[in-house]
Amino acid sequence: MTVNSENEIFLQVRAAMVDLFELDETKVTLDAHLFDDLSLDSIDAVDLIVRLKNETGMKVRPDEFKSVRTVADVVKTVKSLLPEDNA
Repeated sequence: MTVNSENEIFLQVRAAMVDLFELDETKVTLDAHLFDDLSLDSIDAVDLIVRLKNETGMKVRPDEFKSVRTVADVVKTVKSLLPEDNA
């Protein structure tokens, strides 16, 4: 899947989170804190990384997600990992 904009990345991340964690789509906003607002834990974060890796084909190392706290952080990290011709 080719992803071009931050909005497209957000929509993909939100869809993955709703599917994986059975979250209410309206709660998955850019400002939502993964741990406090969405009640995710470190295992959930790994599941999300694996899902995004499978969907985008990007190479993800867990340490690249260490500073991720919000959905917006996930979007920015995914965008930074995409090949330049897709970013």
